[in-house]
Amino acid sequence: MPEMRRMKPLLGTYVEVAQAGTGAAGAIEAAFDSIALAQALWSFQDPASELSRLNRSPGAVVPLSASTLRLLRAARAITAASGGAFDCTLGGTLVALGVLPDHGGAEPLARGGAGDIEIGRGWARLRRPVRITLDGIAKGFAVDLAVRAMRRAGAHGGWINAGGDIRVFGDSVLPVQRRELDGSYRPLGSLRRAAMASSRSGARDAAFPAHIIGLGQGTAASGIWTVVAATAWRADALTKVAAAAPPATRAGLVASLGGAMLEPVLEAAS
Repeated sequence: MPEMRRMKPLLGTYVEVAQAGTGAAGAIEAAFDSIALAQALWSFQDPASELSRLNRSPGAVVPLSASTLRLLRAARAITAASGGAFDCTLGGTLVALGVLPDHGGAEPLARGGAGDIEIGRGWARLRRPVRITLDGIAKGFAVDLAVRAMRRAGAHGGWINAGGDIRVFGDSVLPVQRRELDGSYRPLGSLRRAAMASSRSGARDAAFPAHIIGLGQGTAASGIWTVVAATAWRADALTKVAAAAPPATRAGLVASLGGAMLEPVLEAAS
């Protein structure tokens, strides 16, 4: 079956969208529109985003869009279920490290917990002055919303790749590969009706810009972590769980949370 593809810079990376067949002409544009909206809503870097408004207003009820509330629920749930191996409340630590900007507001705690996020009908409230960061899950969640937008526009199959956060839907099959530490690419097989994400912990570079922090005051194991799951948001978040969890329990923890961890690429200690 023929395939239509387009690429745009979004979410701090390049997003490639493919649609199986030539019908549903607006499906690809619907995907890009959905991702652009997600970027505007959830960016920690943008002081005008919904996330930044929430972070500046601890203790206050902040009206938020339905998609932001769904993402917050997912982030809160996996923060709790992972025992903090994924932690959306450590924005204060990342601000202190200079990784993320400070847009003002109360002096933030270094990190909090899932209980610091209260969510109601149409609103959310931070019980303490934590800074929520959704960078470990938002890209995958945006991919999932874009797939939904494509389906609503009439697409019966296709895939989206947002800088390594990939989801394939319908009858499409996508061969996938992972960029290794030396810059080479390793084939990982094919995806069908599934999602995959990869993250690097340890040294930061242009190819793997994420900054992953370990449990407690620990340091996440250095390497590249790849997880397959049913949805892109879950695969995205579980790469952080894989990096932060203790070696003896990480594969089991990822599996218990709905993912399958592929063999990681571990960076040798210097």
